[in-house]
Amino acid sequence: MSPASENPTPGTLYGLGIGPGDPELITLKALKYLRAAPILAYPAPLEGESMARRIAESHLPGGQTEIVIRTSYDENRQPAEAAYDKAAEEMAEHLSEGRDVALLCLGDPFLYGSFQYLFARLGDRFPVEVVPGVSAPAAGSAAAQMALAAGNDCLALIPATLDEDVIAARLEGFDAAVIVKVGRHFAKLYELLRRLGMAEKARYVERVSMAEERILPLGEVDPDSASYFSMILLHNREGTSS
Repeated sequence: MSPASENPTPGTLYGLGIGPGDPELITLKALKYLRAAPILAYPAPLEGESMARRIAESHLPGGQTEIVIRTSYDENRQPAEAAYDKAAEEMAEHLSEGRDVALLCLGDPFLYGSFQYLFARLGDRFPVEVVPGVSAPAAGSAAAQMALAAGNDCLALIPATLDEDVIAARLEGFDAAVIVKVGRHFAKLYELLRRLGMAEKARYVERVSMAEERILPLGEVDPDSASYFSMILLHNREGTSS
């Protein structure tokens, strides 16, 4: 065996933003790498199908080796870290042998994307290319036909998992905000925004660009039905900014 074959050129890790749900929102560049990579990796819940794979399914060529990264969406990070460690080892084996890996990421890889945790484990060892995707906030504002920022507006992006007083402080001084990861935090958020006088103009957007998409005023949302894959869009403007 020749030295070259003993030390193959390492494969490239592609972090592919595949958008919020509609397969047609996958960029042409992401689609190219998605179809070409022999190894496909994607996050999934502990049980059930992967939303990321479901979005990409119609574009898959078949015959790819698949790595499923099963993690929970709760706030306990230890199981997730172990899952990322395991997935990184498996991907590193393929990359070391010269096989490219396409890692699917909902929305955009570096905007609350799980890709960043694999990037931290593999980015200094292998070539990486990150393909940005359509983010859920961008898709949500388009679906709700609600402009988030204009002119000199400042936009805040806030996780619903923060404490109520922290969220209130983050909202101060911003012209518009997107609160993400709403889910079981909806009741807390609705009460807070009502007290701040922001609830009436806010909109709840769930599973944007998917068949199950919902766009509702906050007062029409059943708190028990709120999805993790949802956001609240709001602004403090009077009228329209120029």
